[in-house]
Amino acid sequence: MKKALLLIIGFVLCWSTWENVSAQTIATSVYKKNHIKNRKPIPFATIRESDIMWSKLVWRIIDLREKVNLPLYYPTEPQDDRYSLIDLLLYGIENEGLTAYDTYDDEFKSPLTMDEIRANFDALNDTITKRNRLTGELEKKVIPGQIHSDDVKRYIVKEQWFFDKQTSTLQVRIIGLCPIREYVKEGESDMDGLQQKKLFWIYFPEVRSLLATHEVYNSRNDAARYSFDDLFLRRQFSSFITQTSNVFNNRPISDYTVGIESLLEAEKIKTDIFNFEHDLWEF
Repeated sequence: MKKALLLIIGFVLCWSTWENVSAQTIATSVYKKNHIKNRKPIPFATIRESDIMWSKLVWRIIDLREKVNLPLYYPTEPQDDRYSLIDLLLYGIENEGLTAYDTYDDEFKSPLTMDEIRANFDALNDTITKRNRLTGELEKKVIPGQIHSDDVKRYIVKEQWFFDKQTSTLQVRIIGLCPIREYVKEGESDMDGLQQKKLFWIYFPEVRSLLATHEVYNSRNDAARYSFDDLFLRRQFSSFITQTSNVFNNRPISDYTVGIESLLEAEKIKTDIFNFEHDLWEF
């Protein structure tokens, strides 16, 4: 009787231990990451028109092939806790109610549907006729389109620089982001068929709550990663100016200069903005 009781107790203990082991989740990290997921964007201070002494609209290009901008391009496929910027924007449009706008202008007037965005990626569903190998009859088969987000190699950033006399500081606020897709047409070589296409505009203040809750890779310390919102607010990206507000319908630099002259003109504009603030002070 005692042996039977001991066998039953041993069986129960073994069963409970096996259940506990099987119920354990496999953790890929020794700690749970909650800091970035629970973040909220820091609200901007209210700016009064009477406090603005000077203002300038600036458009610039972020090239994701530059080393400092790689955290915005990778990973090319979403991972558990990381997205590339374009994958995060597409996730927000599909699941978080984020609004995408037409690229006809950058005034955020005409919203785009997800199907229109897929069309810009050439990722609409296609229908082909295929013979059934069992019945021999021709049948229509729908091939789902696939978005190749790794085609996005550049972003246009629209921002406004201004001098606030209340705080005596030169500040900048990002207004919008526009991903640019680079791809090669079918049947053409890279040199002849390379195309660039603006996909959509995103109003930056609307997307900040999404950017603040997703982390960016930090090559120096995995335990000290920051969010996409931090990256843009801290200006931790490399870019060059392509356009500023001007009397000629805000014409881009490429309309009146080419090659190295365009880069020199962009540097001149950046220097002029810096000198404006510097010249306000007396030493």
